[in-house]
Amino acid sequence: MKVLLNESQAHASVKSLTFSESGKFLVSLGAPLCRVWDVNASAAIASLSKEKDEMFASCRFSVDSSGNEVLYVAANTEHGGSIITWDTTSWRRRSSKLIKRNNSISAFNVSADGKLLAIGTLEGDLLIIDSTKMQTNQVVKKAHLGLVTALTFSPDSRCLVSVSFDSRARLTVIKQKGGKRRIHLGSGWRRCCLC
Repeated sequence: MKVLLNESQAHASVKSLTFSESGKFLVSLGAPLCRVWDVNASAAIASLSKEKDEMFASCRFSVDSSGNEVLYVAANTEHGGSIITWDTTSWRRRSSKLIKRNNSISAFNVSADGKLLAIGTLEGDLLIIDSTKMQTNQVVKKAHLGLVTALTFSPDSRCLVSVSFDSRARLTVIKQKGGKRRIHLGSGWRRCCLC
C-alpha cells in the first residue's frame, strides 16, 4: 500500500484512469488534459493533445492484434463520438474513427482479449466494435432509458454488462461471427439458435 505517485495538481477534475497492460504507465484523463505518467519514475512523460472541438470522455489500454500495447481514447465532437488510437512509444495518434454520428459517448471499455470495444451513449444505445477494423458489429438501440454510465465485458468476452443513470443493469449477449454458437447441454454439443 505504498504511494507511488501523489500529484495534487494533475487535473482540476478526473474523468478516467487506466493502467497499461505492463503496469508501467498510467493515463489520467481530466480537465484540461489527458496525461501519461511513468509509474516507476512517478512523473508525467506526455500530454495527449485534443484536435479542434474534441472533448475526451474515457481512456483504456489494451493490446492490438500484433501484440503491441495501444491506448484508446473515446472522444466527443460536434459531429458525434470517436475512438482515437494512440501509439504507446511515441504517444502520437495512430488513427481516429467517427463511430457514432450525432451521438455522444458516455461510457467506454475494451474486452480482455482486446478484440472488441464497447461504447454507451447519452441516448442509452450500446455499440460493440471490432477493434481491428473499427467497424460496428452490434448495436442495441435504447438498451437503457438514457445515459449509459459504465460498461464491462465478461472475462470470456461473450457478454457485456451495462449500467445506466436509470439504476438498471443490462446483460447483452455478444453476437458471434456466423450467428450461431455452440453451448454444452449435458452429454453433447448442440447449436443454440437463440444466441
